[in-house]
Amino acid sequence: MYLHIKMTKLTQNALLFTSLGVATAFAQVKITAGSSRIHVEIGGKPYGDFVVTSEEAMKPYFYPLRAASGTIVTRHWPMEKVSAIEPVDHQHQRGMWFGPDLVNGYDFWNNEFSYKNPIAGWSKLSKIGEIKSGKKEGSLAATFDWMDPKGVKIVEESRKMVFHDAGKLRIVDVDVDLTAVTDVKFGDGKDCCFGIRIAPQLQEDKVIKTKGKPNQTIPGPPGVISNSLGQKTEKEVWGKPADWADYSGEIDGEALGIAIFDHPKNSRRARWHERGYGLFAANPFGIQSLGDKSADGSVTLRPGEKLHFQYRVVIHPAGTDLAKMYSEYVK
Repeated sequence: MYLHIKMTKLTQNALLFTSLGVATAFAQVKITAGSSRIHVEIGGKPYGDFVVTSEEAMKPYFYPLRAASGTIVTRHWPMEKVSAIEPVDHQHQRGMWFGPDLVNGYDFWNNEFSYKNPIAGWSKLSKIGEIKSGKKEGSLAATFDWMDPKGVKIVEESRKMVFHDAGKLRIVDVDVDLTAVTDVKFGDGKDCCFGIRIAPQLQEDKVIKTKGKPNQTIPGPPGVISNSLGQKTEKEVWGKPADWADYSGEIDGEALGIAIFDHPKNSRRARWHERGYGLFAANPFGIQSLGDKSADGSVTLRPGEKLHFQYRVVIHPAGTDLAKMYSEYVK
């Protein structure tokens, strides 16, 4: 009797160990932390890397973003050079990032080490937090110290990113908490805050203007900028508030798009800094700088006070009902 019970427990333990092993081995979203980047795999294939420290970039960024098909939907440069027809402007627009251009007058947007910008701020890695892999989703967390040019910490950022394997969709949730270490003013600036530099094939403007060289035209139909209000084109969408915005087009004949959802519980709602040359950004502080002179979008925090921002990125095939997805997102 005792032997039977003992063997049963051993068998149960073995089955539990085996099931855990199988669950880990077949995790659809696998996240692995390294010293300078956190690697994300979905379905056994590379998805992208969260680069948390770099000799070039002064803020963390995620690169690349991929559709469910594996198609890369972000610009390769300056991380890689894979195409002769790819714009090489705005080096600081790397993949997907978060950073305002006015924090106590310091710039956390236009901040590459090579720029030697005297007002550039630096989002310095403090620690890598909890990493989770899973069957349908995985998550990562990290903390960054926002340093002024003299090396004084002014803001602490806590960031969490969740990656979803959602069939024909790829979904990334980004949560950012900003805590003031000293008195902090987030200014009403144009270049802010949650940004993606899209693949050139998706651009509304298909002409690449290069200094000293003939202009080049990116093949394929122009990309389409749109928002939740039914407005289209950069001219209609830029600087306007909306629940979500989208950038859609074709990459090598594949019709797809990138949408960003702005959560209604954010500390400040976004206006959209969405440009025909391929920049796609949600800006919670820009009002006057985005063309509306009726108010100042600046926000001032005392030490210990916080701001919270939550965005969802949806990489989707053509015809996806984004309005329905947004409604489900905010429930």
